[in-house]
Order: sequence, then structure tokens, then C-alpha cells
Amino acid sequence: MLFEAKVDGVLVLGLRNQVLEVLVAPSIGGRVVSLKHLPSRRELLWRNPQLKLTTAPAGADYDSRFYGGIDELLPCDLPETIDGVDCPDHGELWTLALEATLGEQEILLVGTLPRFGLHYERQMRLEGSQLVCRYKLSNPTRATRHFLWKLHAAVQVQPLDRIVSSAQTALAADPQWSRAGNLGAFSWPDANGLDMSLVPKPDGTTEFLYLSGLTEGSMAFEAGDGARLESRFDLEVFPYCWYFASHGAMGGAYTAVLEPCTTTSVSVNQSISDHKVAILEPGESLVTEVRWIVGRWK
Repeated sequence: MLFEAKVDGVLVLGLRNQVLEVLVAPSIGGRVVSLKHLPSRRELLWRNPQLKLTTAPAGADYDSRFYGGIDELLPCDLPETIDGVDCPDHGELWTLALEATLGEQEILLVGTLPRFGLHYERQMRLEGSQLVCRYKLSNPTRATRHFLWKLHAAVQVQPLDRIVSSAQTALAADPQWSRAGNLGAFSWPDANGLDMSLVPKPDGTTEFLYLSGLTEGSMAFEAGDGARLESRFDLEVFPYCWYFASHGAMGGAYTAVLEPCTTTSVSVNQSISDHKVAILEPGESLVTEVRWIVGRWK
């Protein structure tokens, strides 16, 4: 079932079957603002209670508008000049109004990054307990495009919920934002006796890790009561995962963010130097699929 609704006055499009209800805001980069398991009436995604859903101007500051839900970062995280193009904070996609087309059972979202020029398509549909997103990224420009593409799913958490990843190694992306500090690379999830996969109580700390050495294309959240949300993706497209969390920091936000990503550095230019970056040559396209699977782990 497809339907339209309003959230804080913003038009959202909905997908619903007997298991899931999904709300997506085309005018805000296609942000998924709700992913609800209907039999249990459980909302899986975290949304900032201090903010209303609203559009943001191109180039806006991201952190002060951290609404939650599932959004995507493209073509960067840090504001930086990439391939001669000035790219804004957290990229262009999250502020871009996408064109939406409704099919019989799916939603198609389409747009082109105004500065960087990449063309973006996402087809969304439900299959039982799964939200299936099929993507096509294309480079219609005449220049090589190096980019970061990151999924960014903020989930609701409680103490001792768990983040599950097949990663072999973890590294603090920024020691000031991580309980691992300057420990350096460590074997996930053990950071000198601290199990980084467990969500702590809201103690005002944050977490920001790069996870690498994945053996399967999956990153999941498992709640203490057995609820589970898994992101399943192609390792050739997203060979790394980032993990960000706020445990009562950032204005009281208590959430964990699952972030399958194309790079292991917050800087695209550093990733270019490290030869760990996504690339589209002129005329090339990338096609892939991501599944968000709702279920139980016990």
C-alpha cells in the first residue's frame, strides 16, 4: 500500500504492508523518518524530539539539524574541495529535494547533486519484513568523480543494546569523540577490556569509530528485548562501516547510528591518497541494493 501524509507540515510518502510501515520525505533528501514494525507497534528509528521535520538550505550545518531517521551522505562528510568542486557539510544529498514517482508498489526518488553533478536514483519497496532500496548512481559530467557515500541510520537505544558487525578492526575516527581515545586500531569490539558493541547508559559520552575487515555485508542493531534491525549491503560498494553514537551528548541525544560506507576516512581527499575511495568516471554508473531487515535475534 502506498499513501501520502504530513509530518510537521512536510509531505511524506508511505509504504505499508502487514509487517512494516515506512515514511520517507522526498523534499529532504529522501530521508526515512519512520520505520515501524506494525505487529509490535515498535518504531525502530530515533528522531530528535527537539527538532521538527523541516527542509534545510543547501550548504546548511548538519549537526544543529540532526533530526535522525535514515539519511545518506553524498558526496562527502566534511566540507571540502573534491575534484575541484566545493562540497558542503555532510554533502549535498541530505538537503536536496528529490523528484518522487509512485509506482504500483514502489517509490522512485530521483535527483542530481547541483554542484558535484552525480545523478542519484533510489527505488523503495517492501518485501515482508524488509525495506528494499535499489540504487543507481551515475556520473553524467565530463570529469572523474571521487566520492564518499554513506548510509546513516539513527536507531532508538537502551543500555546494553548491542551493535553487531563482522568487522575485524576498529579505530577511533576522532579520539575526542570516542571512548577509545588514542588507543589506535583494536580488535572489534574489545578496546582494552571495554566492549564497544554494547550501548552504555546515557552518561554524556559519544562514540565515533571506523570498522574495517568486514567478512560480510551486514551491520545490525540488537535490542535487549530481542528486536533487531539489520542493514544488508554489497561489500564491494560499502566495504567499511562507521559507527557513531551519542549517549546523552549533543543536546541529550541518545542514539546509535549505523553507517555502511565507501571509505575509511572522514576526508574524501585523504581517502583518495589512501586509494580507498569510490570513483565514477564520466558516463559510468553504479547499481546496488540495500535491505533494511526488521526481525528478532532471540
